[in-house]
Amino acid sequence: MVKTLAIAAAACALAASGVNAQNPQPAYGQCGGIGWSGSTTCVSGSACTFISDYYSQCIPGATTATTTTTTTTTTTTSTTPTTTTTTTATSSGTFSTPPVPSAVPTLVNGYSFVRAVASPNFHKYLGSEVYGTPGDAVLRDYTSAPLFKVTNGQLIQGVEGKDTLLYAIVEPKTDSAAKKLKVSWSTTPATSGKFVFSGDTLEWSDPAITRQQNNAWLVCPDAQGNKDVYVNLGAYSYQTPAGCADQTIHAYTGPIAVD
Repeated sequence: MVKTLAIAAAACALAASGVNAQNPQPAYGQCGGIGWSGSTTCVSGSACTFISDYYSQCIPGATTATTTTTTTTTTTTSTTPTTTTTTTATSSGTFSTPPVPSAVPTLVNGYSFVRAVASPNFHKYLGSEVYGTPGDAVLRDYTSAPLFKVTNGQLIQGVEGKDTLLYAIVEPKTDSAAKKLKVSWSTTPATSGKFVFSGDTLEWSDPAITRQQNNAWLVCPDAQGNKDVYVNLGAYSYQTPAGCADQTIHAYTGPIAVD
């Protein structure tokens, strides 16, 4: 009798797991990867998209991308993260944009992370104050690091999971005594100034504004503690405004964002 009940219970559990494995995953839910035993299908309007060997995700609207991938569960192990690229058309051209967020931000071909490398903001990453939205440029933790590229002098933030690209805007210099200029993000390109990478160092220049060092930046906390990013109009580590920290900011092309 006990043996009969145990067999019946096992059969029910197996049937239940089979049903669960067939239920479509919701938008942004996991749908594949090494060790994944759940469903590999997604709800209508989303497609299971390869993020890395260990993680595939249901991406809304992914079926409209120009590049598609099919994900299957595999027992093959890999120590090298793999990335995929989708393409999104914008008013200023066609750019590669990252996929939706994974457990750890992952590099995408053509992009890099951008981060500070000195105290007190060591390995804090450039981004938006509110993730993926226009507004103040800040340094933030690696767990929510977006990706960047410089195209035609524009610093472009490719926001994971969003089709809208964000452009870095440096505020105009309206005060001759100003020591810093605030950086923010906009859905429209900048109309003045030029961003470049010199090696891996991010620089900004404008023919109308005299700077002692094009690679000098300031990070100044606002009233809420957000690490706002400014162009430093002075020299690095010289007459630093009260409460601010001198920084240089650098591209990082490791496979994932790290602390």
